[in-house]
Amino acid sequence: MADFSLKIDPDHIATIIWDCPQKPFNILNFDAIKLLDSLIDKILLDENIIGAVITSAKPDFAAGMDLKVLADLKKLNGDNPAKGLFEGFMQMHSIMRKIERAGMDPKTNKGGKPIVTVLPGTALGIGLEIPLCTHRIFAANNDKAKIGLPEIKVGIFPGAGGTTRLVRKLGIFGASEFLLEGKTLDPMRAKSAGLIDEVSATPMADAKAWIMAASDPDIVKPWDQKGYKLPGGAPYTPSGFMTFAGASAMVNGKTMGAYPATKALMSAVYEGSLVPFDTALRIEARWFTNIVMNPSSSAMIRSLFISKGALEKGAVRPKNVPDQSVRIIGILGAGMMGAGIALVAAQAGIEVVLVDQDQNSANKGKEYSEKYLTDGIKRGKISEKIREKTLNRILATDDYTKLADADLVIEAVFEDTKVKSDVTKAAVEVIHKDCIFASNTSTLPISELAKASKHPENYIGIHFFSPVEKMLLVEIIKGEKTESRAVAKALDFVRQIKKTPIVVNDARFFYANRCIIPYLNEGLRMITEGIPTSIIESAAKQLGFPLGPIQLVDETSIELGAKIARATKAAMGALYPNEQIDKILFWMEQEGRLGRKAGAGFFNYNEKGKREGFWKGLEEKYPLSTTIPTFEDVQHRLMFIQALEAVRALEEGVLMDIREGDVGAILGWGFAPWSGGPLSWLDILGTPYAAERCQALYETYGPRFECPPLLADMGKNNEAFYERFSP
Repeated sequence: MADFSLKIDPDHIATIIWDCPQKPFNILNFDAIKLLDSLIDKILLDENIIGAVITSAKPDFAAGMDLKVLADLKKLNGDNPAKGLFEGFMQMHSIMRKIERAGMDPKTNKGGKPIVTVLPGTALGIGLEIPLCTHRIFAANNDKAKIGLPEIKVGIFPGAGGTTRLVRKLGIFGASEFLLEGKTLDPMRAKSAGLIDEVSATPMADAKAWIMAASDPDIVKPWDQKGYKLPGGAPYTPSGFMTFAGASAMVNGKTMGAYPATKALMSAVYEGSLVPFDTALRIEARWFTNIVMNPSSSAMIRSLFISKGALEKGAVRPKNVPDQSVRIIGILGAGMMGAGIALVAAQAGIEVVLVDQDQNSANKGKEYSEKYLTDGIKRGKISEKIREKTLNRILATDDYTKLADADLVIEAVFEDTKVKSDVTKAAVEVIHKDCIFASNTSTLPISELAKASKHPENYIGIHFFSPVEKMLLVEIIKGEKTESRAVAKALDFVRQIKKTPIVVNDARFFYANRCIIPYLNEGLRMITEGIPTSIIESAAKQLGFPLGPIQLVDETSIELGAKIARATKAAMGALYPNEQIDKILFWMEQEGRLGRKAGAGFFNYNEKGKREGFWKGLEEKYPLSTTIPTFEDVQHRLMFIQALEAVRALEEGVLMDIREGDVGAILGWGFAPWSGGPLSWLDILGTPYAAERCQALYETYGPRFECPPLLADMGKNNEAFYERFSP
């Protein structure tokens, strides 16, 4: 069965039906592109056919391009992969342009056949680029559908004409949120924004009626009409210049120049806006080739699309364990984390028993969901009916016996071994023996906590990141005695709440905090060395981190940092390496500057909690050094201190799948997304250079930068992580 098929109705209207066999979504590959081309030729050459509809037999139109196409195109020209990519996408542009021109006379713009698209549901990436070259887009009134061009989120940009067409359709300003942010909309909002033309309860009937009534002028695109002007003005006009200058400033302000795809997109838009349409398509293809050849693009696609998707589909789920979907979840502790877990579970249709030490505290936890859902109504995200159904799933109580029917219990109480042990013992007395018990701890060893349970084989760590409702990653931690069913239960639960899981083995700080804490510590260490705080934060931002290490300490609380430091020192004794960092943390704690929540930390804050610059007391305590390291050194210290921990985690078996190391780093704490993650970044650098650079940092800054044996060995053999550990 082919991806595209053709049928012709009695009204002489052809319908091209997209239906990829044995796949849940339509994705476009190169063979399908050629088949689509041949069907368009047949329609244009058959005098009896008056027009055509392109639609899908599946509930959605298309999920995007099969990214294997990019790899295949690179191979077409042997030693010149860029040529293969460019020529392949120019061929695609030719096919799309054929649809757009639809056989009309090049001089008079007459004689063409109307070709329209009907979208039954979601249309993303190439699933919108194809419709954009047709003469009218009809969408079903499906509020679950998403329409847009999200390519920028995986390190590329729309390269099959989507960039050029959307800019010419909406103008630079109108297209910016869809091209630069990858924003997607439901059909009604997509129509309001100008992405599509019609939303209908009967889109096929309406599409055919439009074809029957269409005249020559109806099917000529604005950019093919005489006298066309770019909406909002081209970059060389006064209004267009202001728009483009503003867009450039906004983009560089947000990305700090860290994302190659954004720069390439802006260049394609600017240059394409200065020339005729067909030349603009050629420019788009050149810049698209440029970005696909950039190793950042391949790394982002691999981590944020391929690996992320595989983990969400159960790539690391234990085999031969039956479905473990959660029916009733018990949550111990109704503070911020417990309340957040209750919210996302209830939103997923799971019955929630939210337990705290007294009824008032439990009620406050449920009020968190109530406020969040009420705000959702105000923003038009949900209905009152959905709000009530969600809240009705949450039972707030101080009665542990209500946990009796739960099949998963998560404790989210204070980060203290004794407190966690006490609530675990109380819960174990009432839950059934097959119930899986999890701790939401972020630092405490799971194998140690499991000692409070009668069934350590059913005990596991499920580490959420704050705020739970926004953060995409969930870290699942296997204790020494954790069995497969507990892992499967945790993974199936994460799938239910639509988040991305990684599974790691138990060790101090697990994986995420093992890498995050050194990042924070390195920033604080630099302050004590007299490196200006502005340089430290700028170095991190220009690497693509959402927050610099100093701001992140303020956000997560200096008090928490001091608490973790004391606990770690008590556990490690003479091996504890961070005395220098403790001095600044404990001093800030004594000064009462506990972070953003206290209204005072490394930054000053106004009464609304907005940052107002660094606290000047820092420079008084730690005067600026007369010798400042290079900006590259500052950046490399921040990157390597994390990447080396990722290597050690892989080396020690804490990480069991290389994909989890990269996906977890990006989603968990925003590790330089352009790099594809810490292990991908080392591959981009090349392991020989990475090992050599470690040695230089080690000699200058100390043993924390010592090259792990695994990296040293790979460097000697010029071996890449995604060659040696490819799943």
